[in-house]
Amino acid sequence: MTDSSDYTPPEVWEWDAESGGKFANINRPIAGPTHDKELQVGKHPFQLYSLATPNGVKVTVMFEELLEAGHKDAEYDAWLIDISEGEQFGSGFVEANPNSKIPALMDHSGDQPQRVFESGAILLYLAEKFDAFLPKNPADRTEALSWLFWQMGSAPYLGGGFGHFYAYAPEKYEYPINRFTMETKRQLDVLNRRLADNDYLAREYSIADMAVWSWYGQLVLGRLYSAAKFLDVESYEHVLRWAKQIDARPAVSRGRMVNKAFGDDLSKQLHERHDASDFEHRTQDKLQKDDQE
Repeated sequence: MTDSSDYTPPEVWEWDAESGGKFANINRPIAGPTHDKELQVGKHPFQLYSLATPNGVKVTVMFEELLEAGHKDAEYDAWLIDISEGEQFGSGFVEANPNSKIPALMDHSGDQPQRVFESGAILLYLAEKFDAFLPKNPADRTEALSWLFWQMGSAPYLGGGFGHFYAYAPEKYEYPINRFTMETKRQLDVLNRRLADNDYLAREYSIADMAVWSWYGQLVLGRLYSAAKFLDVESYEHVLRWAKQIDARPAVSRGRMVNKAFGDDLSKQLHERHDASDFEHRTQDKLQKDDQE
């Protein structure tokens, strides 16, 4: 190991807002709102407040898959939450998600609005509400839920661990990169073994695949952290096959566009989604062209 540090933890930790690196302005050690800001509400019963990170993509993919499958009541409004500007700390968003993390969903279809937070909970809520993308067979349903919760517990090692220290930390340290690379590769091996004999995680395409693909599928496709070569993703052939298979689904392509506000291809950015026609008429390239004319 080549790491060395003169840092000694203090007896009682105190927050230094300047020590957070790239994400110093969006993380803090206390909960609650920082400012008053109500959430916008559109015309559909489902109001999604999100950003196209892997956790956000899970839910927009689910909505688009429901619509693709003919569930017309799954129409939704998707509002962009810019976490780099601290919009997740607005009072309205905190009411929808007290944890101040995207995504957050408000369902206005009942007598009283229902909030749903945590991406896995949103997927399960929608699957049960529409009786879709969750296997009917009890054994397969249990398998799907096991993989869903596996993803919820495992992805922090990938995102907050490997991704942070490999791609975002202000300095590179061998020990944390090695530690989280080892765990990320172990998780990829877990998936590879499962997918060696199964097209999907629970035999049929389900919310488990949507959740896991948004992180691990996009990782092996080279979309997260520019780490595909470093992780030798080509060695996980069954994960790659599965990732490409899901990536080819039209609903997945649309879901990836919703609430996307980063990347060079403006034709793949749909900051807000209020109607199916928005994919044709309101992507950022078209909106910018309209502004220039």
